[in-house]
Amino acid sequence: MRQFQLNSYLFGANAPFIEELYETYLENPASVSDQWRDYFDSLQNLPGAGRDVAHAPVIASFAQIAKQGKPLSSAVASPGMADKRQIGVLQMINAYRFLGNHWAQIDPLKRQERPPIAELEPSFYGFTEADLSARFNMGSFQFQEGSQASLREILEAARQTYCGTLTVEYMYMADVQQKRWIQSRLEPIRSTPSFEVETRKRILERLTAAETLEKYLHTRYVGQKRFSLEGGESAIVAMDTFVNTAGSLGVQEILVGMAHRGRLNVLVNTLGKSPKMLFEEFEGKHVADLSAGDVKYHMGFSSDVNTPGGPVHLSLAFNPSHLEIVNPVVQGSVYARQRRRGEGAQNQVLPLLIHGDAAVPGQGINQELLNFSQTRGYGTGGSVHLVINNQIGFTTSDPRDARSSLYCTDIFKMAEAPIFHVNADDPEAVALACQLAIEFRQTFRKDVVVDLVCYRKLGHNEQDEPMVTQPLMYKKIGQHPGTRKVYADKLAGLGVIAADEADAMIAQYRDHLDRGELLYNPVLSGHSRKFAQDWSPFVSKEYTDECATGVPLSELQRLATRLTEAPEGFVLHPRVAKIIEDRKAMGAGELPLDWGMGENLAYASLVAQGYGVRISGQDSGRGTFFHRHAVLHDQNREKWDAGIHVPLANIQPEQAPFQVIDSVLSESGILGFEYGYATAEPHHLVVWEAQFGDFGNCAQVVIDQFISSGEAKWGRQAGITLLLPHGYEGQGPEHSSGRLERYMQLSAENNWQVCVPSTPAQIFHLLRRQMVRPLRKPLVVMTPKSLLRHKDAVSSLDELATGQFRTVIGEVDKFDAKKVKRIVVCSGKLYYELLAERRARELKDTVVLRLEQLYPFPNDAFATELAKYPNAKDVVWCQEEPRNQGAWYWIASRQHLARSMGAKHTLHLVSRPASASPAVGYYAVHSAQQREVIEGAFGPLGQDQAPRF
Repeated sequence: MRQFQLNSYLFGANAPFIEELYETYLENPASVSDQWRDYFDSLQNLPGAGRDVAHAPVIASFAQIAKQGKPLSSAVASPGMADKRQIGVLQMINAYRFLGNHWAQIDPLKRQERPPIAELEPSFYGFTEADLSARFNMGSFQFQEGSQASLREILEAARQTYCGTLTVEYMYMADVQQKRWIQSRLEPIRSTPSFEVETRKRILERLTAAETLEKYLHTRYVGQKRFSLEGGESAIVAMDTFVNTAGSLGVQEILVGMAHRGRLNVLVNTLGKSPKMLFEEFEGKHVADLSAGDVKYHMGFSSDVNTPGGPVHLSLAFNPSHLEIVNPVVQGSVYARQRRRGEGAQNQVLPLLIHGDAAVPGQGINQELLNFSQTRGYGTGGSVHLVINNQIGFTTSDPRDARSSLYCTDIFKMAEAPIFHVNADDPEAVALACQLAIEFRQTFRKDVVVDLVCYRKLGHNEQDEPMVTQPLMYKKIGQHPGTRKVYADKLAGLGVIAADEADAMIAQYRDHLDRGELLYNPVLSGHSRKFAQDWSPFVSKEYTDECATGVPLSELQRLATRLTEAPEGFVLHPRVAKIIEDRKAMGAGELPLDWGMGENLAYASLVAQGYGVRISGQDSGRGTFFHRHAVLHDQNREKWDAGIHVPLANIQPEQAPFQVIDSVLSESGILGFEYGYATAEPHHLVVWEAQFGDFGNCAQVVIDQFISSGEAKWGRQAGITLLLPHGYEGQGPEHSSGRLERYMQLSAENNWQVCVPSTPAQIFHLLRRQMVRPLRKPLVVMTPKSLLRHKDAVSSLDELATGQFRTVIGEVDKFDAKKVKRIVVCSGKLYYELLAERRARELKDTVVLRLEQLYPFPNDAFATELAKYPNAKDVVWCQEEPRNQGAWYWIASRQHLARSMGAKHTLHLVSRPASASPAVGYYAVHSAQQREVIEGAFGPLGQDQAPRF
């Protein structure tokens, strides 16, 4: 028992201390006591250990001891091996590194009381006043020269470093090198910056610009929404530091994503947008050439600015009202730009995301983003995150109700990102934190966070009254002089500026605003960027369905050969081997093409032609329904580099890039990423595939606020393609419908294309049309499931070699056109069931047409098909979906079918009855309903007709 008492500090919660001590020993054996050094030296003799052994052996050793609940045995160390006072000092240093942030002075409103934390008190380790002058080894805590310092000096340095206006959370990070890097930057200077006079004046100038712009707008445009930055003006200091530090470290492009708060200020004072242009937007004079446009605090902007390291291109992404959904969009755009640049690009293109305090933990999209931030298909080398922490969230929220964690930034710990918390009233500390954040990201290429703790002087918007729900907080805010005044008084007191210099800065800035100009404008006019994309071939193009997409037969055969080749000795799964053998026969013309072969040939022809292809989704490499097999797996090897073969990436030398990514289990984040990629790369076919069509439900915000409306709101073009498996096959409510009705409802102004291809040739031409045609519009495809291997859903190589995507496919059997009385129109897999039924009944007066493109509706092509049957009076729209779903309401309300019909025609509907659920879950009920739909298309027609609007 006595031995256990002597060594109890080695157990449980003190494991981090042991690890820290061991890492200190590895760096400098002389920095630890003789007893510990002897013990750690003995670890070097463990089997497999060497001088540079990692800390795992010592942790494992102590873990085993703790697991057994036994004291340290004499075989490991003697009872008197350690000086407990020395151990206490090192434990206390470690405690400040872990917990010192809880005592940090980071709230400019000084509302929070310092919580009692025993581990931060010297008495917790048995020290008294008499011990303060005693000298101890500092371990890895290097705040001054030498290896020893008095307890008083150590305590003072620890508190200055971790309990001041700048603190950092980082000890949860596993990488010791990264932790040491942070310690080496903060501990020697005690987290206290020491800037030159010019830098301090620059900080004051940035604060002045931020505050003066807000006050100018507040008085000039009374009551108008602008989502003021007042109370958080140090964010402009942060942005200035980010840009200039990044530029000096080789960054050439910075893409910024942010919501409303402070956006106008960033546009003007960071990106250099003309105040005159902003004023015109407030006054409604600036009308962009857009069909819809957007409010001023959603608009994006780009500029090239000068930095100490050279020009940097800044882009502020267009952002909808959703607070955080722009973040993966920015990441996708960054990823595309980095791939364009090639090697070393992660240090040249930087994502910078600006968050609000309540939105960071409140919006699940952030968790999705952090989850894939370091993955192979989505990693951009880390993002820099700035949290404008108003300490209030929206307006009425209390932190106790806004989150379950202490800090709003705790979510970033899942990515092991260091988090710098800084008091916005200390703009020099803000600048230091931002400088370190950029340096950390550039050094380690991972996420890093600056939590700018400030306040919001006004309400959520300028018409809000926060005093109603936050009276005490806003009394303090009302008494606060403002960050600019606090800092200006400090500089004046230090003699850095003259007493009247700060007021002169305000007057000078206001004078320039009166003229619609900026006092300081960093924008470089006429700067030419080497890696800029030219979108001019795709701008202002009239929509057309026409496009020659055929590929010569000899080329198709060559591509088929390349698609079916695997490296020597590569062992395929038997089922996959059969598919590859069948594809060889398809390429030789011995078998008709199935869907997977038609799709793969489309991708192969595009990469051979110089168009990149990127496909992502859950299980996209193999294909959810075992049809694509774009990635082949060696059955004898699982290592990624050696165990896979991607035929589409090996079509020919000098081909365009091909990527297929089995994405993380995420929809909104991944689709937002792919949309961002598509907005930055017009020469790549960018495909997002839902595992089932209904997975688009979870990505609806991206579809609604970006993909369907981005061009109308912002003039933002993107050729992104959505593959949404759709079809009623008894799979239940969630695995039947791709929710076609939603995409139809969002269709207007030729904003995108909604197609339901039914053959391999159709998907081949459709995917090729998406790139070959000089037009970049999103494409929504309702793809099949059972048709992937349907005996009739096949095509020939000749169909791929000639022709193009057919928006309407007419009757395939021979009929006497004059005897046709009924025309059944449908889409998707239902066609094959209707065709089989019609043939079984041997009907000679009914034809079946396939509508392959629902939007834009092919009026001319459809009218041409109707005209072939002069005596047909009944036109039936037949769909699998319930009446209130699918394409019916859209077709009926717009009268697209009726517009192509004559006065003699009557339009009828055959469908499932209206339903609150997309489909039934009982297979027997499904089968009965499906049978009723098929029979209804050919049976007596009732009065269920299209309304005449």
